Amino acid sequence: TGLCYVVGRLLTYVAIGAIVTTGLLTIPGVPNFLQKYMNYALGPVLIVTGVILMGWLPIWFPGFAPSDKLQSKVSSSGLWGASLLGALFALSFCPISAALFFGSLIPLAVKQQSYVLLPTLYGIGTGLPVIVFGVVLAVSAHSIGRIFTRVTKVEKWLRRITGIVFIGVGVYYCLIYYFGVEM
Repeated sequence: TGLCYVVGRLLTYVAIGAIVTTGLLTIPGVPNFLQKYMNYALGPVLIVTGVILMGWLPIWFPGFAPSDKLQSKVSSSGLWGASLLGALFALSFCPISAALFFGSLIPLAVKQQSYVLLPTLYGIGTGLPVIVFGVVLAVSAHSIGRIFTRVTKVEKWLRRITGIVFIGVGVYYCLIYYFGVEM
């Protein structure tokens, strides 16, 4: 069930990423514009995304939030329901996932012309915690509280480390493309 949930999320992210990336690359003039100016935009976008990940800039994105009734109906539908639930939750972007997906992943996918690979990796990455918790639940329900506390602490630090890396790469891009600093 956990794997089906992850597949639903993954396919949703791939579909959204492919549609947005393809759309941006097929509009006349956009590929030339992006090729010329993407590196200039990528630095500030990475810095802002890093600041959001660090929690220094709280943001809120209105998103699709499935109702409790819909969630319970889908969750009782077996493996297909798990896939559908994964797709529904993929569509309900939280501020951090929206910032990562639309602020970092989509610009990188456009720059690399990666319609499927980067959204697939993002979907796998966002689904790994679900798989881990599924395995943990299957193995031992008794120690889940302690494991959840540890994972929460690790997630907090990994988010901060990712934020620092994004800010650093963003500053690097800004130094190179705005100020011509050779490194």
